[in-house]
Amino acid sequence: MTEIVIFLEDIDPVDFFGTSNSLLDKIRGFFPKLKILSRGNEIKCMGEESEITIFAEKFNGLIEYYRKFNRLEEEDLERYLFDADHMKSVSNGEFEQILVFGTSGKPVRARTVNQLALVNDYKTNDLIIAEGPAGTGKTYTSIALAVRALKEREVKKIILTRPAVEAGERLGFLPGDMKEKLDPYLQPLYDALHDMLPFKKLETWLEDGTIQIAPLAFMRGRTLENAFVILDEAQNATISQLKMFLTRMGVNSKFIMTGDSTQIDLPKRGESGLLQAMRILSGIDSVSIIKFDERDIVRHKLVKRIVRAYEDEENTRQEEKH
Repeated sequence: MTEIVIFLEDIDPVDFFGTSNSLLDKIRGFFPKLKILSRGNEIKCMGEESEITIFAEKFNGLIEYYRKFNRLEEEDLERYLFDADHMKSVSNGEFEQILVFGTSGKPVRARTVNQLALVNDYKTNDLIIAEGPAGTGKTYTSIALAVRALKEREVKKIILTRPAVEAGERLGFLPGDMKEKLDPYLQPLYDALHDMLPFKKLETWLEDGTIQIAPLAFMRGRTLENAFVILDEAQNATISQLKMFLTRMGVNSKFIMTGDSTQIDLPKRGESGLLQAMRILSGIDSVSIIKFDERDIVRHKLVKRIVRAYEDEENTRQEEKH
């Protein structure tokens, strides 16, 4: 039996462990073979030496993270404890880079390893494909990059687009004029922009065309130059639509496509242009493909469990087929 003591120097245990020690209880759950006690700023840990060594390394990493960002959130605890790449990036200070300041004054920055990969790959690639489950911040991080590029005059305009086919609904069957038909599909893009730009500035840029939000079909025939272009929900673009979109790229343009291959709403899965693009564009110079996973989910902690449950169900179904 080995015993160590770790001190939380100049850290309020209540802030660090949360109300009623909620984070401490979660940490104990990750190390069931150890006995972990907390008394004020002193953490005592008892157990096998090999387990103690792992705990000490992980726990000191949590302290380092807290000192850097002055926060420690319950839903992110598993990532900080067991994602070695994430902790390496924390140690290197990579997560400190601020993309933009939100309208509330809160800085917007990459929060996961794959979000960070998206930010870094933007510097050297003109086309990025970000694929992964809902809640991983693919679109939000992309829009933050676009807003920064516009503010720093790297581009002259932002173009955000989505295929207007979801859940079996077609525009012709929806009530209202064209704008009213389209707005429900495009609202998530407006929401992200409202988080990052003051209302008046956003309205001005929408009115003068500096920021354009439109369905994918409206991209046909255009050449998009000096623009930051984001195609969201790319899994619902057909093969021909995606080819059309990619060939719109003009001089000094950056393209990002985001999508979730598990949520294809097209009649046939094989019609998804995203799946084909990920297959045939891999390895091409200036093209980056980033695959997000459940570790990147930054929404409610339950979302991660829901995604995992669906993945387990799909894996079971595939195994039964074989």
